[in-house]
Amino acid sequence: MNGLSAALRVSLAVLLLLGLPATARADAYGLAPTGTTKFVEKPATRETLNQLRRGGYVLYLRHGYTDNTKPDRATGVDLDDCSTQRPLTPDGIKIAARVGEAIRQAKIPIGEIRISPLCRVKVTVAQAFPGMPYTADVNLMYTANFTDVEKAPIIANTRRLLSAPVAADTNRLLIAHAPNLMDLIGYFPKEATLVIFRPKGEQAGFDYIASIPPALWAELLREERK
Repeated sequence: MNGLSAALRVSLAVLLLLGLPATARADAYGLAPTGTTKFVEKPATRETLNQLRRGGYVLYLRHGYTDNTKPDRATGVDLDDCSTQRPLTPDGIKIAARVGEAIRQAKIPIGEIRISPLCRVKVTVAQAFPGMPYTADVNLMYTANFTDVEKAPIIANTRRLLSAPVAADTNRLLIAHAPNLMDLIGYFPKEATLVIFRPKGEQAGFDYIASIPPALWAELLREERK
């Protein structure tokens, strides 16, 4: 958790010493600027699904429902020991499978999958997309217990993955945590919510398009059958 490079720490210090405004410092490291307006969640529509079928989007899925009576170990989690981490509930395992099945029913193409290395995310991807290859990315880790300096490379990486272009006929899928998006854009999606972004390139960033909470899938798929 405290293993950030000396270069990163020095760079942050230099920005502060230069007296750059908070928004400039935030943008340099992919952090959400302060003083922004409250985030407004937009529900996806049938047309959203049509857009996703054409590809070119980034999908950010928060892991399934978790057991808050078993929090991450206060002294730090061990990535190789799931008992030190907040687990999915039985319903969380089921909802992960249902969300994955809904994505397949909607015929949304998925290409690259990158996930947080925490166990609750590994279980989510195994249930939602069984057999599909994925990359565990330490820079998609849960940020809630980190300092701003420790968060910086994670939020910068998330911003990069949301911004980098995606080929037509496929979509990039990230499976991670709500605090990461809260730090980046001020949005704390509920568990098992799929958040949709349009990448515009690493310099231009990305646009938030819509969200699909787990309960919305049934309505969207029902409209598809009409």
